[in-house]
Amino acid sequence: MDEAGFLAAYDPRDYPAVAVTVDVVALTIRDGRLSVLLVERGTSPFAGHRALPGGFVREETLEQAALRELAEETGLAGQVDASRAEGDLDRVHLEQLQTYGQPQRDPRMRVVSVAYLAFAPSLPEPTAGSDAARAFWVPVDEAKDLAFDHDEILADGLERARAKLEYTPLATAFTGPEFTIGELRQVYAAVWGEDLHAGNFHRKVLSVPGFVESTGATTARGGERGGPKAKLYRAGDARLLHPALLRPTREDRVR
Repeated sequence: MDEAGFLAAYDPRDYPAVAVTVDVVALTIRDGRLSVLLVERGTSPFAGHRALPGGFVREETLEQAALRELAEETGLAGQVDASRAEGDLDRVHLEQLQTYGQPQRDPRMRVVSVAYLAFAPSLPEPTAGSDAARAFWVPVDEAKDLAFDHDEILADGLERARAKLEYTPLATAFTGPEFTIGELRQVYAAVWGEDLHAGNFHRKVLSVPGFVESTGATTARGGERGGPKAKLYRAGDARLLHPALLRPTREDRVR
């Protein structure tokens, strides 16, 4: 049967209904704590439960759907163009995390969700959109008992973020365009949930070729009153960190 004949004979009722959604693990650092964007669902299923922002994919690419959902929940709807976020979303790092398709993950029908991981140095106070009653930033260690399988998605997103800080310069996605080594260390400490030795961290960062580059400027922010000003850096051109900045091991913690 040729294609025209197949389409003429095709009846969608002969096939199970499947929908595609996107869910977004959006992370930022607020008040020194790694936080995730959550919504309170305003409709069934799981009305009143906390969940990751997300929704059904429309006539758009998966990435456009993820950016749209993120923009809606952060109050920046209308600032996402056909290819990339603009305005406050232009510094968002967005990457596909994983696909989730367990048969019973959504009680409505068979729903396959493509999860995305988003990092940003700062985003505004969220405003609920579409089917959400409200939206809010929550420290990741307080984000539990989420709707659907979002606890699993969040856990996977956190592990991806923590691992990527070891071998990529992704930490600079949580900072402003210019930052001090101390501010970069605060990013690592917040994401890893570990206090890091300032001197050791400073030496490790500067030993990695292309990780950061000096701006030639200094700043008094974050320094001791009356003490020397801290040097300002910007992200370098490295795509992978070699040597990697490994997370502290259990042995490191007890030394």
